[in-house]
Amino acid sequence: MDVNASSSYDGGMSAQTNTGGGVSAGVAAGSGLGFDPIARAREQWVEQGWGPAADGMAAITSLMRAHQIVLARVEATLRPLGVTFARYEVLMLLWFSRRGSLPMKVIGSRLQVHPTSVTNAVDRLEDAGLVTRSTHPEDRRAMLVALTPTGRELAERATKALNAEVFEQPDLGASDVRSLVDVLTRLRGRAGDF
Repeated sequence: MDVNASSSYDGGMSAQTNTGGGVSAGVAAGSGLGFDPIARAREQWVEQGWGPAADGMAAITSLMRAHQIVLARVEATLRPLGVTFARYEVLMLLWFSRRGSLPMKVIGSRLQVHPTSVTNAVDRLEDAGLVTRSTHPEDRRAMLVALTPTGRELAERATKALNAEVFEQPDLGASDVRSLVDVLTRLRGRAGDF
């Protein structure tokens, strides 16, 4: 279905079909679109006879759009510090570890990402002097990643910024935040995330 062809999308503002088959806003946040493109897509799902899938499509697409919104906020907060959220997660995982170091395999497992993603993040962090990498003393096949003093200081500054600018101000009320965490925890659990 081509949602761009709908006359309901006036003034050249349209929703775009994303690669996942849902609909995402084709405009930047705060653009004053005047209507909710996901709600309109839901109506179109129903009009096409796909009613049983309409709520699920709206929920999944809303979740994907919300991800874009919050990731943009997080990245805007971290950008002045020269670190991405993926690299920040590695720094914080090391920061919370007892020794300030972990094997690469453990980092990938805890962050639930592909080993290539861990390698890329660690490469960038090492280039910036935020972590060091060495052969694990007990397993020569494993690499150990350790937080440097500079990395620890950056992790603390980044956390302070994220807490103040994003985590303490999620643009939702406290009960909505708790409800959202509960719902997403159930979704993650059913997917085998933990």
